[in-house]
Amino acid sequence: MLSFSRRFAVGAETRGGATHFRVWAPRRRSVDVVIEGNAPPIALVPEPDGYFAGLVEGVGAGARYRYRLDGGDAFPDPASRFQPEGPHGPSEVIDPAFAWTDGAWPGLTPLGQVIYEMHVGTFTRTGTFAAAAGELPALRALGVSVIELMPLADFPGRFGWGYDGVDLYAPTRLYGRPEDFRRFVDAAHAQGLGVILDVVYNHVGPDGNYLPQYAETWFDSERVGEWGDLVNFDGPGSAAVREFVLDNAAYWIQDFHLDGLRLDATQAIYDDSPVHVLAELSRRARAAAAPRTLLLVAENEPQETRLARPLERQGYGIDALWNDDFHHSAVVALTGSREAYYNDHEGRPQEFVSSAKYGYLFQGQRYSWQEQRRGRPGLDLPHTAFVHFIENHDQVANSGDGRRMHAQAAPARLRALTALLLLGPATPLLFQGQEFASSAPFLYFADHGEDLAARVHSGRKEFLEQFPGLASAAMQAQVPAPNDPATFARCQLDHAERERNVQAWSLHRDLIALRRADATLAAAARGAVDGAVLGAEAFLLRFFGAGGDDRLLVVNLGPELRLEIAPEPLLAPPDEKAWRVLWSSHDPRYGGFGVWEPETEKGWRLAGESAVLLHPAPAPPRERRRGKERRK
Repeated sequence: MLSFSRRFAVGAETRGGATHFRVWAPRRRSVDVVIEGNAPPIALVPEPDGYFAGLVEGVGAGARYRYRLDGGDAFPDPASRFQPEGPHGPSEVIDPAFAWTDGAWPGLTPLGQVIYEMHVGTFTRTGTFAAAAGELPALRALGVSVIELMPLADFPGRFGWGYDGVDLYAPTRLYGRPEDFRRFVDAAHAQGLGVILDVVYNHVGPDGNYLPQYAETWFDSERVGEWGDLVNFDGPGSAAVREFVLDNAAYWIQDFHLDGLRLDATQAIYDDSPVHVLAELSRRARAAAAPRTLLLVAENEPQETRLARPLERQGYGIDALWNDDFHHSAVVALTGSREAYYNDHEGRPQEFVSSAKYGYLFQGQRYSWQEQRRGRPGLDLPHTAFVHFIENHDQVANSGDGRRMHAQAAPARLRALTALLLLGPATPLLFQGQEFASSAPFLYFADHGEDLAARVHSGRKEFLEQFPGLASAAMQAQVPAPNDPATFARCQLDHAERERNVQAWSLHRDLIALRRADATLAAAARGAVDGAVLGAEAFLLRFFGAGGDDRLLVVNLGPELRLEIAPEPLLAPPDEKAWRVLWSSHDPRYGGFGVWEPETEKGWRLAGESAVLLHPAPAPPRERRRGKERRK
């Protein structure tokens, strides 16, 4: 056997007409590589700590193989780089070499990003990387800067969300080959778009999971997971598991030039080690990206703010956290519904002011829905540490019938809150099709076998029962079967709607362009934003700019509001200036009924269900009173 310098701890790595195989299988006495069309099996050499490895000459890219364990059955490689026939089929040796053209691409930083969440399988009718790449110029024209791909780790069946992936190193064959994914990322960079990937490190799917065949310590034996067995990051035998996951994060970044990761359900990543695996992952991922910069985003339901603090401050070094609080307040304001986990949100002005200033609304207060305190203090975090959204994959699907917000809310009110989302200081996220009011729903779909499919369908119904409106027998009967191909097909976008729904498209495009072009909005520095409540459904945000070049965003979610007296200092324009409209949600281009200046010498007149962005302009001459104040 020739020596071989590996890039990652496990998997098949090819070089110069030979392939080095290495696998962690501590529960096995022997491991053989079985190459399709090539007999006999080739024995791998045992190494310390349960690894088996060997260099096989004459085997290169394209070869398909399995590992035979203890002379018995053969299984796919746990670190397979591609599963051309799905998780139950053979693994394929992949050469990562690619003619990249993005050498000048710098990577991503947290400031100034607008994220676009994409499910490749439903983003186009074809559902491939190549088809998605064809829509990249439209995303560039929209103005988004980061594409966040829903999980790609291969999973069984013809379609799925991707959160039940079982081959963490293998981009799913459903959307193309690994080189097709590389072409997509390269094309995105050429359009000025970054790409981050949603990764699931808390559990793996129930079908096609062969990890227990190799090691008995892959999963946590003490803690119980919500979606399946939890990954073992701190128990006996966890060192190799940690290495597998940390390598996986580095692999996506190095081999596919990704610009970051979105870490799914981090509350289910348990680790009592001296250094949490997420902190190690942050450090490892950034080292893999260097000299490019990296954007790391996390989902964390209990709102643990330490994730978003730097490593040197005992944080985990993650850049941003999904903020469900903003979403829940927005949904309540848009629909009036406070069922289930919307119970603790009222959609009131103070919630929007506080979320703009501080991110999470719950940072340690009692949360009645869970009958406990929720969150940790995060008043020190920058605005960019929070990702705000009105739609995402989970929340659209949780409507029961997959209805998007434009199908549930009054158009004018939705335009106003869209302005708050896209002009506010937090990092905004759009869900695919939101920008053109897509008529396609987004439902839960997963193509499992008959027995598992029935259990998944039942589990989905049970989950939705927390919403009283979805718990009735009539509504439960309408919950689409996740394994029905029609459920999946209904979710595929029709990009021709971009032209048909041009008002919605123009609204999102113009707001993103304004966010970027306006120096005061773009700065979004900590402490540069304040806000105040103006009425039962009206509020303002003031963005403080250099030299008094401030911006005032006034949002009224209720009927027309007139303020003859306005004792709120944040409403006052800079000295010798007057507020003038820079942008309005009631512009006819977006479906509005017209624009007027809200501030007059007789007070303020705020249009109903509107958002207006104001900037300071020279004030007209006016009489200067002298002497004492007089009564009428």
